[in-house]
Amino acid sequence: MSVLINFKICDNDKACSGMSVCPNGVFSWDDEKNTLVIDNKKCTCCGLCEKACMVSAIKVARTEEDYEKIKKEFEEDPRTINDLLVDRYGATPIDEAMIGKAEEIKSKLLGAERPFIVELYNEDSIMCLLKSIPMKKIADAFDKETRYRKIEVTTDDLLKLYEIEELPALLFFRNGKLVGKIEGYIEEDNKEKLFDKIEEFSKIK
Repeated sequence: MSVLINFKICDNDKACSGMSVCPNGVFSWDDEKNTLVIDNKKCTCCGLCEKACMVSAIKVARTEEDYEKIKKEFEEDPRTINDLLVDRYGATPIDEAMIGKAEEIKSKLLGAERPFIVELYNEDSIMCLLKSIPMKKIADAFDKETRYRKIEVTTDDLLKLYEIEELPALLFFRNGKLVGKIEGYIEEDNKEKLFDKIEEFSKIK
């Protein structure tokens, strides 16, 4: 029936992934208004654009009821485009300074006096930028002095070393010692359970 875009979180770019996958030319770019334009007369509700959008800013309404529900959801959404610039657990790295290498765990991080968190991820585990928990919240919950590195897993070495079965994963270190780990993707809605675990890890010296 209709395609709706949540412009509160959409980066509104010519390189829109939803536009690139649409087989019917529903999306176009208006150079004069500098914005994405939708022609819902061409939409067949295939859903490809919805799946392609990394931040879930595109939704397809197949019924009038769906349309009203999605419209209300977008109107009440408190998020803004700035949320795209926040490093989140399980998401594509924003800040290159946070990206580390596997060898850093032994050569640098294990010798650090300050506590630190290592996030292990791979391309298959990368989730939506806006759905997971901001890494700053996780790091601050562990210790205000925590350092953080995001390391892409390209071999099984780290997985075997730390007995990781599911990515993404968080490894919590204090005084060069692994004091806890959390495996699997966690959304913002489940953050309280995560923080309860982190509190337990924080008490381990």
